[in-house]
Amino acid sequence: MASETIINQKKQEVSKLAEEMKDAKLILLTDYRGINVTDDTTLRKDIRNVGAKYSIIKNNITKRALAECGLEGLDDKLEGPTAVIISAGDYLEASKVIYKFSKDNEYYTIKGGIIDGKVMTAEEIITLAKLPSRETLLSMLAGALLGNISKIAVALEEVRKQKEVSSEKVEEVAKTEAPVEENQEEKAEVSSEEKTTEAKTEEKATDEAKQEVEQETKPEAKQEATETVAEEPAVATAEETKADEEKTESAE
Repeated sequence: MASETIINQKKQEVSKLAEEMKDAKLILLTDYRGINVTDDTTLRKDIRNVGAKYSIIKNNITKRALAECGLEGLDDKLEGPTAVIISAGDYLEASKVIYKFSKDNEYYTIKGGIIDGKVMTAEEIITLAKLPSRETLLSMLAGALLGNISKIAVALEEVRKQKEVSSEKVEEVAKTEAPVEENQEEKAEVSSEEKTTEAKTEEKATDEAKQEVEQETKPEAKQEATETVAEEPAVATAEETKADEEKTESAE
């Protein structure tokens, strides 16, 4: 009866551990031999602070839970005293805590583990743990972005300044060319006015010449008309004289 209760109790432990492992991003196995109570308490606190769980579990319970989850490849690591660290959140932070503790305490070692469903060796986990933290990476990324934004801002400012200089040069050229164009227009207007004046002068001169010619021609025409009128009576008188002479001769 007692053995059946123990068996049921172990089954419950396996099922509970298996449920935690199914949702876990990190399952880390460590050898905790040589750790004292003070260090153990400190380590558990640091693990809790990053949202992970630290447990001392019998190897056969851990094996069954891994098998129930379909996770394989860690059976050879489940020998001797084994602590199980499980994190459903950021696996990097929990790995860093364990790695730092193992560096400060030579007796505490990482055996291996599973990250995002992939079995990892101790060396691979340590390599990941050496990477900058999420906050550090975000800070580095933010710094890089700010640096790029600053460079872009400087480049845009330079472009703006160049455009302003170009605009000023264009305005200066326009101001320089404007008086020239105005002078040309004034000259063109003056030239047009001069041509108009010359044309009027020529027309006036032509009219005056015509008037002079007409004036000179009119007296001559009058004189010729007068002479013609004067000659006609003379001719008529000669004819009459001749006729009278003929009559006189006939009478004689």
